[in-house]
Amino acid sequence: MTDLQWHIDEFDVQLNATGMSCPLPLLKAKLELNRMQSGAVLRVEATDAGSQRDFRAFARLAGHTLLHEEVEGGVYRYWLRKG
Repeated sequence: MTDLQWHIDEFDVQLNATGMSCPLPLLKAKLELNRMQSGAVLRVEATDAGSQRDFRAFARLAGHTLLHEEVEGGVYRYWLRKG
């Protein structure tokens, strides 16, 4: 499946990092991604506004794909495909 065929409801693991301050959401996501197979999708929920910057940079530097991100009611959601 290509990233263009991917759908927002398709993810392999979900991580709830709400209520955690920077850098915990990113660290928890990194640990979870380490357990996952290449190509799997991790969905992360966080409430730390700084997570936007962190997840964008992390995906780019670590070789993962940030498939989608959204914010709704103070909850930030990220879908990362493991590289």
